[in-house]
Amino acid sequence: MAEYGSGTLGIIDVAVIASCLAISAAIGIYYRFSGGKQKTAEEYLLGGKQQKIVPVALSLMTSMMSSIALLGLSSEVYLHGIQFVVINVGYFIAAPIIAYFFLPVYFKLQATSIFEYLEKRFGMKTRFTASLIYFMQTVLYMGVVLYAPSLTLEAITGLSAQWAILVTGLICTFYSTIGGIKAVIVTDVFQMILMFMALFTVIFTSVSDVGGFSPIISIAAENDRLNFFNFDPDPTVRHTFWSLVFGGGTTYLALTTTNQSQVQRFMTLYDLRMAVIALFISVIVTSCLSLTTAFSGLAMFAYYKDCDPILSERITRGDQLMPLYAVDRLHSIPGLTGLFVSGIFSAGLSTMSAILNSLAAISVEDYIKPGYNQWVGDTFPDELKIRLTKALVFFFGMVCIGMAFLAKLLGGILQASLTIFGVVGGPLLGVFSLGMFIPHANEKGAIAGTISSLLFSMWLGFSPKPIATFLPLSVENCPDIIESAVLCTVNSTCNLKPDEKSHADVFYLYRISYLWYVVIGFLLTILIGTIVSLLFKSRRKVEDLDPELFVPPIARYIQRRKRYKLENSENDKFRGKL
Repeated sequence: MAEYGSGTLGIIDVAVIASCLAISAAIGIYYRFSGGKQKTAEEYLLGGKQQKIVPVALSLMTSMMSSIALLGLSSEVYLHGIQFVVINVGYFIAAPIIAYFFLPVYFKLQATSIFEYLEKRFGMKTRFTASLIYFMQTVLYMGVVLYAPSLTLEAITGLSAQWAILVTGLICTFYSTIGGIKAVIVTDVFQMILMFMALFTVIFTSVSDVGGFSPIISIAAENDRLNFFNFDPDPTVRHTFWSLVFGGGTTYLALTTTNQSQVQRFMTLYDLRMAVIALFISVIVTSCLSLTTAFSGLAMFAYYKDCDPILSERITRGDQLMPLYAVDRLHSIPGLTGLFVSGIFSAGLSTMSAILNSLAAISVEDYIKPGYNQWVGDTFPDELKIRLTKALVFFFGMVCIGMAFLAKLLGGILQASLTIFGVVGGPLLGVFSLGMFIPHANEKGAIAGTISSLLFSMWLGFSPKPIATFLPLSVENCPDIIESAVLCTVNSTCNLKPDEKSHADVFYLYRISYLWYVVIGFLLTILIGTIVSLLFKSRRKVEDLDPELFVPPIARYIQRRKRYKLENSENDKFRGKL
């Protein structure tokens, strides 16, 4: 086996990687000089609302499944079993809720920034609060998105991650800046193909080694990796059917309905019908990628079943498994390692490009445009808007590169930033749901619910956690293995550090599975927001509200109240004349 970070990229591998990056840049150049040439803000940010269903659907999936997901899910299955794929059930439950409740509201609003909804429903303070929370979380996360794939190149070649960050960051910034959302969507489709190809290289090389798909399944079954269902209702169990379905479904709901980059992609389509179709296609493809990634974890386990690289101390973390596999297995076939690296980088680039475009849109729509209108007292010029938006995409690209360099120095805060990405989703979903589902909710309730829920979720997210134990691993056939590692084959808890507290010694709330954070944040926002709204009742009556700011069933209820009020008013006038 080759050494981790031993420098195994050949000329063909380098050519494959360079070609993939060049194609991404070329797409940006093409869309800069084609069509409307990005002369209006609507074309730059929303593609002139003329995008096709399938590319948008694939872009929705690609921007959500970052390289962190590819590396993390495969190692999750390798170490803890296949159970995580149950989360896809939650995706399919969430999809109709998104399609028939949230998307109709956004398409009626027709806003570039999703946070404009909160201003229309509650007020400017709520818009600013939610937008700032999303903004800060996204700026912190985007560096991690770029940093993660750079570790792959460093692991495979031994080259510095700094060069990988710089080159890929600049290319992504380039095509996102000049090509706008059209270039981002088309590049996402190309990068999705590379992601699948990277996973297929892992799977089919393992299939070739072990003699087919059946042996991979058999090896997984023999080693307790086919643990699909755990119906334990205990919320402190790391993964159960309930936490994966409800927690995973709520996370998908939050990512799709309160994430600017996702909603912005829906708004590039002409109408709601097209958006709904794109959503369901996206869910299917997302599940296909999830299942493929999970199977790649089983494929790697079949390869390393008798000589685990973690216990043998070749690597220190599970997310290094897939890069190590590329070092061990793919380097002997010219071009395969390059294809694998391109796929991992594509997963990061697609998410980064989505972030850059959405941050630019939020900056202009939520901060600069309102400030301009207030201080200048005139409409924000569209020509200035497009120039400023492009400049901001470039600026945030530079910030992203800087954050990626910083991520290497932050150590434990890197994990903290990923936790932030999870705990922010619940409060944001809660405040949007408060506005769309609860007519009597007001701005005081919305702000109180969002901030208090966010603080509680952050407290849970940053609390000390018990260490998750792995399923049994083996080092039986490792050459020159040290005796202590062999003992780990028998002792399944050997991965625990001696000075760490046991699961039972940790405070109960700290033991709650991370999958429940988004559910807790969501419910707390709704509960506190509703109570505060009742305590500080608004003078506005239900029939005075704009029905277009509510989900269809509530909108129909408000319209009935309006008609009832109008009929009573006309009857009163008629009786007055008599």
